[in-house]
Amino acid sequence: MKRTHYSSQITPEMNGGSVTVCGWAHEIRDLGGITFLIVRDREGLVQVTLFKKTIDKNLLEIVRNISRESVVTVTGNVKKEAKAPNGYELVPTDIKVLGKAESPLPMDTTGKVDADLDTRLDVRFMDIRRPHTQAIFRIRHLILNSIRDFMDREGFIEITTPKIVATATEGGTALFPITYFEREAFLNQSPQLFKQIMMSAGLDRVFEIGPIFRAEEHDTRKHLNEATSIDIEASFLDNQDVMVILENLVQRVYSDVAETGSKYLRTLGVELEIPGIPFKRITYDEAISIASDSGDNIEWGDDLSTESEHYIGKTIGEHYFIIDWPTKIKPFYALPYENRSQVCRAFDMMHPRMELSSGAQRVHSYDLLRRRITEQGLNPDGFDFYLKAFRYGMPPHAGWGLGVERLLMTMLGIENIREVVLFPRDRRRLSP
Repeated sequence: MKRTHYSSQITPEMNGGSVTVCGWAHEIRDLGGITFLIVRDREGLVQVTLFKKTIDKNLLEIVRNISRESVVTVTGNVKKEAKAPNGYELVPTDIKVLGKAESPLPMDTTGKVDADLDTRLDVRFMDIRRPHTQAIFRIRHLILNSIRDFMDREGFIEITTPKIVATATEGGTALFPITYFEREAFLNQSPQLFKQIMMSAGLDRVFEIGPIFRAEEHDTRKHLNEATSIDIEASFLDNQDVMVILENLVQRVYSDVAETGSKYLRTLGVELEIPGIPFKRITYDEAISIASDSGDNIEWGDDLSTESEHYIGKTIGEHYFIIDWPTKIKPFYALPYENRSQVCRAFDMMHPRMELSSGAQRVHSYDLLRRRITEQGLNPDGFDFYLKAFRYGMPPHAGWGLGVERLLMTMLGIENIREVVLFPRDRRRLSP
């Protein structure tokens, strides 16, 4: 039963050699004098060819009784064959059924019959057997590898922060309450407060890739209630410095995926265009001016609507930053400018389709931070564990958070964010 090769490791040059492959019965085609069993593993397809005149009749009987999507192992000899997929076929000497699949299947895995997204998500284990869907998650893997490698080279230390917390990161009501023994607790919105505490701890540069939870009742193609966020925090850097890190990271991820993920990009029919750097920077004032050309008259101090973001994105046509946001619509930890406190050192990094990241230089003064918390209508006493770190030597620092799912869906041109999550959690879906 032990696999000797994945499908991608077999080549026509191995002609005459014996291999064992393991996978799923993708298709069975009985043409009378010849029968084909197409075996699919995570790397691709293997054509197993049974010639009626020469094959062991027991093997032929096994294949003719295999139900599609049953798990099989096949041992056989590689035969160079130009007409076969990948230039070879496998002539079997042994075939075993390891796990029989029931019929009918809940959905088609060959791509010949479409299924709607809800059906696919209901039987996600089956959907991911499709090469198209699996390619998305292979690229997601490449993205996370690229990010970790980039962060390591930039001197960042990976951390893991709590996902069960006593205090909201940014205040507000977008929290999932949970029962924590005899107390109420919440699923964390962001690692923000903890990664800032690490600046006081002296780790200097930290990053985390982990889940975040937001109890917002969105039901759109770009929102989830559980998502994966890439967060960084860095001491002795300002907002401009961490924007450079962010744009360099995005370019690096695109380059790495283009180089190492070409097979999966071809499966998806995607040609990556690697973004050039530096990304264009526009101020919030410039953004609302551009948006006004579309007829969306935004009052200064209001957030941008989705329609405005789309219009600005189409106007600019590439990744860009919106900088210098009104202080009142950004979190309390965003640092206001010294000479114009109504504007802060915050930024959003945008794809033409949507926001991908937000960040800022942070308030590092204990007194100012406590005042900003109060100005946002929050009680500083609820943030005592956080504020304590600012009383004993907190360096200037800055950081950002970047959504993995949004990065992936904009990179691949995917319309619905649920496509890029194994088991999405949204307003309606809690299972599987």
